Amino acid sequence: MTPTAGLGFKPEHFKTALASPAVGLWFEVHPENYMAAGGPRPAMLEALRRERPLSLHGVGLSLAADADPDADHLARLKAMVDRYQPQLVSEHLAWSAWRGAYHPDLLPFPRTRAALERIVRNVDIVQTALRRPILVENPSLYIPLEGHELSETEFLAELARRTGCGLLMDVNNVHVSANNLGFDPRAYLDAIPAAAVGEIHLAGHSADPNLGEALLIDTHGAPIAEAVWALYERLIGRIGPRPTLIERDDDIPAFEVLLAERDRAQAVLHACEALSREPAHV
Repeated sequence: MTPTAGLGFKPEHFKTALASPAVGLWFEVHPENYMAAGGPRPAMLEALRRERPLSLHGVGLSLAADADPDADHLARLKAMVDRYQPQLVSEHLAWSAWRGAYHPDLLPFPRTRAALERIVRNVDIVQTALRRPILVENPSLYIPLEGHELSETEFLAELARRTGCGLLMDVNNVHVSANNLGFDPRAYLDAIPAAAVGEIHLAGHSADPNLGEALLIDTHGAPIAEAVWALYERLIGRIGPRPTLIERDDDIPAFEVLLAERDRAQAVLHACEALSREPAHV
């Protein structure tokens, strides 16, 4: 996909989104909200994809579960990929299902070598079924877990190396996790292999009502924080332009408000491209 900035699509914005003249605009959806044979949502997606590139960002494959991805869910995802031909397909480095029980969250796990083997297998299963590489997103974390054998950046880099998958870097997740667990978000982003990054997400977060800034929550319900913008600019400066998505899943504002954030990300991408074109001075 061309490294421009896009928006998470919301049905209430359908007419405005379709009519937007923004150059390079693309849209991303959670496929689980569109896994239907007919009805208004698939019709919206058909109309959008005729005008704009699409990306599918899954929340239901449960890649980190100690089990293969659900075969029925994977088949439905493949049907969507075949039907809509998205530019990118992504999932989360987390688990949410086990033995028929589904949890409405993206849950963490100890980053052991055994977990790496399991997730490598699950990513291979998904990529074989879809006949294309996927992107895997870094999680947002809230409490420390015991038993880690690899850092998150080591885990992601090894997962990408062994499966050929790409990485979806959610910069807000890095900021939230760094705040909550006490690590340097800049060092984290500097350790990510540049060539593996296929997409970037930017979103908002909120402070916990009881603990305040000591615990940040990845709500996707607020404007992008200035600290996240600064990390994004640093990351783009190091790795170059990448497709960048503005995520908003709660407290949805008017389309124009989201488009303004999208335009800010687009300006960062343009500035990086312009800098790379400048002649070197000796």
